[in-house]
Amino acid sequence: MDRYAVIGNPVEHSKSPVIHGEFARQTGQGIEYGRILSPLDAFRETVLRFRDEGGKGLNVTVPFKLEAFQLTTTLTSRARYAEAVNTLKFEQDRIIGDNTDGAGLVRDIQNNLGIAIERKRILLLGAGGAAQGVLYPLLDQDPALLVIANRTVDRALEMQRKVEQRDVLSRTVSAQTYESLAGLSFDIIINATSAGLTDSALPIPPGIFAADALAYDMMYGRETPFMQFARREGAQVADGLGMLVEQAAESFYLWRDVRPDTRPVIEKLRQ
Repeated sequence: MDRYAVIGNPVEHSKSPVIHGEFARQTGQGIEYGRILSPLDAFRETVLRFRDEGGKGLNVTVPFKLEAFQLTTTLTSRARYAEAVNTLKFEQDRIIGDNTDGAGLVRDIQNNLGIAIERKRILLLGAGGAAQGVLYPLLDQDPALLVIANRTVDRALEMQRKVEQRDVLSRTVSAQTYESLAGLSFDIIINATSAGLTDSALPIPPGIFAADALAYDMMYGRETPFMQFARREGAQVADGLGMLVEQAAESFYLWRDVRPDTRPVIEKLRQ
């Protein structure tokens, strides 16, 4: 049995063992998947010990995605652009780092929700690690416009500058404050902030949801104030459970070269 795990602090809440257990049963892969609670000051040592004891790969959750980025010997382009790693693969002497969050979000929106991103006007709320992780995969889908809005506009401007430096469809990206969104409308609005954790409302103005707009909250398991606001505005609302399963499927594919069917797993978790 090849050994994999999710590593974080805290980690006991993680659904990853359930998800990867379902993937393994579905695909006939012989894997063992667990949870590892890493001390906050010993992430590197914990990862290397797991590898040296025969572990094949890890999913990385908060607060270690930046440390995982620094630990790798080889980065995928997705991880380089995200500047964070949520998946580690151990291959001989190499530690390969990937970031599957953006691919998971895109797959959930397009494959599961049936909404094309191409030529859509997108608003990305937040400019932290979660937003950075999904920015480039969203841009790869060639939206008409992508606006990054944040309470502190300097962080959004820094993300815009990085896109311009890499010349990745930079013409489509702009940074805004929440207040400057008044009068604009968007087809897809993605909440990448942690406001839902504290049940805090975001200061976004009414009227920014276009007809048939999608409001997507990357959190799952609760009805956030953002989702409540979007429903009142008449938007279609989705949480991040599908993204969670889809990003896990990307990790599974990186490790096993087999792509599982995510739909029955999403349905099982919804129940």
